[in-house]
Amino acid sequence: MNADATTGQPETAAPAIELKGISKSFGPVQANKDISIRVMPGTIHGIIGENGAGKSTLMSILYGFYKADRGEIFVSGRKANITDSQAAIASGIGMVFQHFKLVENFTVLENIILGAEDGRMLTPSLAKARRTLVDLAADYGLNVDPDAKIEDIGVGMQQRVEILKALYRQADILILDEPTGVLTPAEADQLFRILARLREEGKTIILITHKLREIMEITDTVSVMRRGEMTATVRTADTSPAELAELMVGRKVLLRVDKTPAQPGEVVLDVQGLRVIDSSGVERLRGIDLKVRAGEIVGIAGVAGNGQSELLEVLGGMKAGQGTALLNGQPLDVTGKKSDGKTRRKSGVAHVPEDRQREGLIMDFQAWENTAFGYHDDPAYNTGFLMNNAAIREDTARKMERFDVRPPNPRLAAKNFSGGNQQKVVLAREIERNPDLLLIGQPTRGVDIGAIEFIHEQIVALRDQGKAILLVSVELEEILALSDRIAVMFDGRIMGERLPADTNEKELGLLMAGITDTAHEHSVEEIEANLAHVHATDKGA
Repeated sequence: MNADATTGQPETAAPAIELKGISKSFGPVQANKDISIRVMPGTIHGIIGENGAGKSTLMSILYGFYKADRGEIFVSGRKANITDSQAAIASGIGMVFQHFKLVENFTVLENIILGAEDGRMLTPSLAKARRTLVDLAADYGLNVDPDAKIEDIGVGMQQRVEILKALYRQADILILDEPTGVLTPAEADQLFRILARLREEGKTIILITHKLREIMEITDTVSVMRRGEMTATVRTADTSPAELAELMVGRKVLLRVDKTPAQPGEVVLDVQGLRVIDSSGVERLRGIDLKVRAGEIVGIAGVAGNGQSELLEVLGGMKAGQGTALLNGQPLDVTGKKSDGKTRRKSGVAHVPEDRQREGLIMDFQAWENTAFGYHDDPAYNTGFLMNNAAIREDTARKMERFDVRPPNPRLAAKNFSGGNQQKVVLAREIERNPDLLLIGQPTRGVDIGAIEFIHEQIVALRDQGKAILLVSVELEEILALSDRIAVMFDGRIMGERLPADTNEKELGLLMAGITDTAHEHSVEEIEANLAHVHATDKGA
């Protein structure tokens, strides 16, 4: 019997999912254009593409959130009319979203039956779900406490609940959207083991991710989308990260960060005993000691919510804290009493915030207005009592050209740029000011792979000019590639510092989970328990 060239499955096997000629437009924007794809049963099929490539739109059509303008959907060889998510579930399709759809003050069991109750009386439904949970845990290794509240368990366990919800509804096809974005490396590895077990049991999995390493590690086949079209579907074993990146972007992409060894100089930033207590009385920073030297990149690794954001906000003058800090040997106020963001900028601190849309840009304002924010009192931008708007627009045009912002239109509103180009606008504004210290949070979050390459080059170039850079990122690959020194944060503390050449993702992942004894093996359950404890402590406060 002949086999399909891309999947290895027998040609006579009906695809678990087949999309034929799917097209979808939103006004003048065509998100999907004549897309056809076949996903064979019992496989893990990856879908990758840049931002705006149409991946999420395509999966939203498959799950019934959107209705295609044209095209057909077949499930297990039969044409399906998927008008909403209930129709998708009835067709055996489940979806695990990047942002979980769970009720935090409900138990695991209550979340699993929510929307799938057998009648008005909940007791029989809960009893049935409890029995089913025991079976699913045994079959797929999805162990979870059915009586635990969602708010008291870690994100890795919450993700298992989402998978269990889909399996409880008898899903044979699972769509996972960026499933490892909030997981430690150990939790991600455990997820992959679960997915492999699901595949062994005959389930079909569609994995949307921007991480090429994950595609290579776990998928059987991978489809690449670019600008709303399907450009290729290949067997994963027959391709490489470099080839996939080129298919995504349409040109060769440098996947590694090309940099020479750092030449650290004098201490630029010296932080001692930095603490932050939020409005709820929770101590977010618990005595941070940190130094950043000229000509080096210090990366802060950690699971989101462990104090990294507060560290950047205090140092950037956005939030008040306690403790002391020196910038080039001079006091840097961290109490919020004597300084703010404007004072920081005048002292040589530039800040690229973690959330560009909420903190870095005003989305309805034009690009030239956004590039002037925080620097509007620059003499080059002013003539007497009035701002020289023409000079600002000319300066913005130069910045847009240097940072390859597309389209290079200073009069275009920020909201009309892609995420990667929005990030370039913020980077251009801050880096071009020649700061002594650059604070940068999540530099490539939601950014296309081509733009990632460019942003990394700019950060390294600034380091090579002798500037000090404090980098926060949840992407361990990025931290390892860019950093000259790595500090790992957990529960508002620095658990340890490492040199990239002397560590790896596994060791950093354990430190991110609060485990300093990295020489011994630790279970995923132990890691999740540590993370859940911090989560529960914050909730209780």
